[in-house]
Amino acid sequence: MSLNLELGSAIDATFGDDLESPVEQKQDALVIRLKNGVTLEVLYAAPNAYSLRWAYGDAESSIDTAPLHHGLATFPNHFHDASGRVVADPITRPDAPPQDNLQKMVRALLDDPLLGVRETA
Repeated sequence: MSLNLELGSAIDATFGDDLESPVEQKQDALVIRLKNGVTLEVLYAAPNAYSLRWAYGDAESSIDTAPLHHGLATFPNHFHDASGRVVADPITRPDAPPQDNLQKMVRALLDDPLLGVRETA
């Protein structure tokens, strides 16, 4: 079974009541629509190489492992917040199993779609 199929099945099973619709399987991604208005796109190239991008209203944020921000405590993973800042990733770890990271991400987005960051005008 592919990683995306496993992840999608696990999210459907764990968060079914919180989903607007079943997890969508795309060619190389998952799309998760939460009842609170968050749409999360999940791309896993490898267990330690991923991009988690979400939208909530007009706000867009992401967490990824592109090795670009060497000064962050969580390097290589980092959080692009809704205000445009790049900061340490508060949710995922590249050494954690993808299913654990994704479940933590969904739980965090259900609690606070902007992960504590408010967009600045």
